Amino acid sequence: MTEPQKQSHYPNAPTAQAVVSRTLSVIVDNEPGVLARVIGLFAGRGYNIDSLTVTEVEHEKHLSRITVITSGTPDVLQQIKHQLERLVPVHRVRDLTEEGGSIERELALVKVGGRGEKRIEALRLAEIFRAKVVDTSVEHFVFEVTGKPSKIETFIQLMIELGLVEVSRTGIAAIGRGSSTI
Repeated sequence: MTEPQKQSHYPNAPTAQAVVSRTLSVIVDNEPGVLARVIGLFAGRGYNIDSLTVTEVEHEKHLSRITVITSGTPDVLQQIKHQLERLVPVHRVRDLTEEGGSIERELALVKVGGRGEKRIEALRLAEIFRAKVVDTSVEHFVFEVTGKPSKIETFIQLMIELGLVEVSRTGIAAIGRGSSTI
């Protein structure tokens, strides 16, 4: 049985909000220290970063794209977005989740050790997940797998039982759906 929600005696009392995940795309100047300033904003206010990727997107204009996956209440996420917009090297901030979703992909290199049946099973599962073998030895495989983060996570969980040795993940790259651009 659920407890009834308690009503506040104050007319403008805040209501409890659920924690949600957001994908933010931030266009910044490609210069030293910019990433540190953006990350410092998160760290200084106790916000968590679930995934972070950065790359130059326009060489002539010296612009980079930072893709940040973070979570919090809608109010906290709005505050994060506004604080990012106020940073001097930031040109634009988009909440790809709020704008109707995004296409998200990640790459992982997964090293699996084993012999015999476990080795055969690892190859069979890699084929199902469309993972490529990028390195092999008598006792190890290194698979390259790309896709949604949930696909990567499932692949890794299955490989644990077959002799998972090591994982390296890139973080999430995301782009908005439709005709709008950053």
